Amino acid sequence: MSRSQRLSVALGVNLALVVALAIAARLAHSTSLLADAGHNLSDVCAVALSLAAVRWATRPRSSTRSFGNHRGTILAALANAAALFAVTAVIVVLSIDRLVHPVAVRGGILVVMALVAMGANAACAMVVRDGTHDLNMRSVFLHMTADVLSAAFVLVAGLILLVSGGSSWERIDPIASLAVSALILVEAYRILRGAIDVLLESTPADLDLNELRLAIMSVEGVSDVHDVHAWSLSSEVRALSAHLVLAGHPTLEEAQEVGGAVRSRVSAPFELSHTTFELECERCDDDLADPCGMDEVVEEHGQGANRARTRRNPE
Repeated sequence: MSRSQRLSVALGVNLALVVALAIAARLAHSTSLLADAGHNLSDVCAVALSLAAVRWATRPRSSTRSFGNHRGTILAALANAAALFAVTAVIVVLSIDRLVHPVAVRGGILVVMALVAMGANAACAMVVRDGTHDLNMRSVFLHMTADVLSAAFVLVAGLILLVSGGSSWERIDPIASLAVSALILVEAYRILRGAIDVLLESTPADLDLNELRLAIMSVEGVSDVHDVHAWSLSSEVRALSAHLVLAGHPTLEEAQEVGGAVRSRVSAPFELSHTTFELECERCDDDLADPCGMDEVVEEHGQGANRARTRRNPE
């Protein structure tokens, strides 16, 4: 199945599960089932966002978006993380209230619905898992996996209530929902950190720039490399730019051959989808603190903006 089809199946299953869990939570007076329903509701939003992002990312490039729409999947992952934090805050407040004011919970309903939720979410997790590093699909898979674990906590709470008769174990239900909340927070943090790294154009965590430089330097005709930048457009699309200093003052045709050799050497091993090289016969005039004058450009831009504001608002 395609990614869109996988996500569509997960969306339908989770939507039905939210309705069932919400009704069961009402009947059983259970905050842990309500927490599970809230988590699955965030899954519905997450899968819907991810589905829209997958379809958006496949749209062709344009003159206004020359790199395409790959960042759409990262924006979806970021929104998913924010939704998880919001849902968790509500669940924690309700759980603390139930700890202070416990109520009788029907353990039988908890057990039945926990088993249903575990089965449904495990099936969805297997459907959306596609074996890639795509952060968007991974965020959905983590949602489903966390749902299986949270349902397991609810199942344990329900079994304890059934065995004990529930008289002295009313607080086990909100305790289980707080444990679910802890799982959600860990999951949300991981997704948020990964999305922010991409949006800040950080070097991919599994890409070693020193190894990349050595690979470039191993190409015949390259005497030096500097101003190396590697970043991600999405979880699966990486880009690289670098200045290559070529040995022997080659002709344009020879320089182009060296650039092509470097591209062939690094693209597949480092999973780089887009590479841009500036070819130089002599290293450009820069210093170690400010490669190729980048800071000067930023500073001049800031000074220009300040001058423009001064002209608009003269004292």
